[in-house]
Amino acid sequence: MSGTSKKVVDVAFKASRNIDWDGMAKLLVSDEARKEFTTLRRAFDEVNTTLQTKFSQLRPITKKKPEPEPIDWEYYRKGIGSRLVDMYKEAYDSIEIPKYVDTVTPQYKPKFDALLVELKEAEEKSLKESERLEKEIAEVQELKAKISTMTADEYFEKHPELRKKFDDEIRNDYWGY
Repeated sequence: MSGTSKKVVDVAFKASRNIDWDGMAKLLVSDEARKEFTTLRRAFDEVNTTLQTKFSQLRPITKKKPEPEPIDWEYYRKGIGSRLVDMYKEAYDSIEIPKYVDTVTPQYKPKFDALLVELKEAEEKSLKESERLEKEIAEVQELKAKISTMTADEYFEKHPELRKKFDDEIRNDYWGY
């Protein structure tokens, strides 16, 4: 079963189990709505059954795409006629599918790699800043808890630059007026 087909079947199967058909039916008021709802439910069940039976017979896709099965031209010659089949065979044989050559990835790979390096640097910077902010938050929370019982000397022990500033202001007789 191909990946996409399997996903479709799985989603449809899961959806059918999770639908509360009886609960929805109880919400309907008119006979016409009930009739339309029954039609919807029947159509949903038919599609779900078709998906289950049709796609359960598919073989899984391998990593390398398998070659398509060869066309049995003789079978079609018998049923349709050789002239028309030969015309289709000639057209089919003349089809050349070009190989895909990736020209975009080499252009953007260096840019992408540079962005990854930038991203790592920004992440490291962000983690350091986050760590610094966490410490600062812890200090502020500790100060908040102790502020009501803390003396000026205890505060100035943690912030000696403020003690120097206040001492200079007092010495210079500058009281902020």
